[in-house]
Amino acid sequence: MSPKLMAVIVSAFLVGAGGAYVMNTIERSSSSQTLKSTGKALIGGAFTMVNQKGKTVTEKDFLGRHSLVFFGFTHCPDICPATLQVASEAMEKLGPLADKVQPVFVSVDPERDTPEILKSYLEDFDPRLTGLTGSVDQVAKIAKAYRIYHNKVADPNSEGGYTVDHSAYLYLMSPEGQYIAHYPPAIQGDALADRMRPALSRG
Repeated sequence: MSPKLMAVIVSAFLVGAGGAYVMNTIERSSSSQTLKSTGKALIGGAFTMVNQKGKTVTEKDFLGRHSLVFFGFTHCPDICPATLQVASEAMEKLGPLADKVQPVFVSVDPERDTPEILKSYLEDFDPRLTGLTGSVDQVAKIAKAYRIYHNKVADPNSEGGYTVDHSAYLYLMSPEGQYIAHYPPAIQGDALADRMRPALSRG
C-alpha cells in the first residue's frame, strides 16, 4: 500500500428500501489502516405542489421544522390509512416534541386526489397533517426527489379502473430539509415516536 492517501469516490444507491445514499471521499492510510467516509443521503429536494387548501407550496415552506413524510393515495385500501394512523399516534405520543414536526402526506395519484379530496380524507387523522398533490409532472418530480417508486396498475375493482403501487416508508427530514431516517410502514405508533424522539430532542 502506498504511504500516500488514496481518495476513492464510491456511489451506492439503496432504492427498494426507500433509502438512497452516496458515500464519498473514502480515505485509507497505510500507517493506521483506518477507513474514513463521509456521505449524504440523496433523499429530498426541490418541489412545487398544492396543499389540501389549494395553496401552492414548495420545499421552502417546510423548512424550520422536522418533516415526517409519507407517500400514498386516498383510494389506498389498507397500507396508507394504517400508516397515517401510525403517524397520528406517534404525534400524540411525542407530546410537546410534536410541535417540532410537520407530518406530510404526498399523493402519488394526482388524477384522483384533488386538494378537496385530500382535505376530506385527512380529516380522519392528525389535524396537523398537510396533504400535497399536484400535476402528474409535479408528483413525478417530488417522487423522484424522495426516491419513491410508484406505478399505476389496472384494477377493475377500483374507482377509475386502476390502483397505484408505491413505496410505503415514512421519512424523517431535518429542519434544513435533509434526510435523517426512514421507517417501515409496519412500525407501531409508540415505536415510531421512540425512534423519532432522539433527533427531535437534539434540535
